[in-house]
Amino acid sequence: MLSQTNTNKIISVGKYIRVSPHKARRVLDQIRGKSYKEAMLILEFLPYRCTKSIQNVLKSAAANATHNHSLEKKNLVIQETFANQGPTLKRLQPRAQGKAFAIRKPTCHISVSLIHKSDN
Repeated sequence: MLSQTNTNKIISVGKYIRVSPHKARRVLDQIRGKSYKEAMLILEFLPYRCTKSIQNVLKSAAANATHNHSLEKKNLVIQETFANQGPTLKRLQPRAQGKAFAIRKPTCHISVSLIHKSDN
């Protein structure tokens, strides 16, 4: 997982995750704009396989905020989430009469950026 920071933005990226970016975006759309705690609850109860990987990236971003910037997890809000397409693993499936069909196994890079919400 990579992490970078702009002024108030904490970014964490999970690379080469073995899930289709289209399927990951379906989950990321549901947590965008939510608080850290609320997003973790949503991810815990969603029935999709990619939620485990997204939870890991989100936990990594929160850990970066806590340890590197001394921010509290309760004040973190998910500002931006996206899943970019990674390299596709290509395999062959033998078929009848000596033919072979292609099997494509997509990967994606999941990015989560958090901001600190001030208590006003």
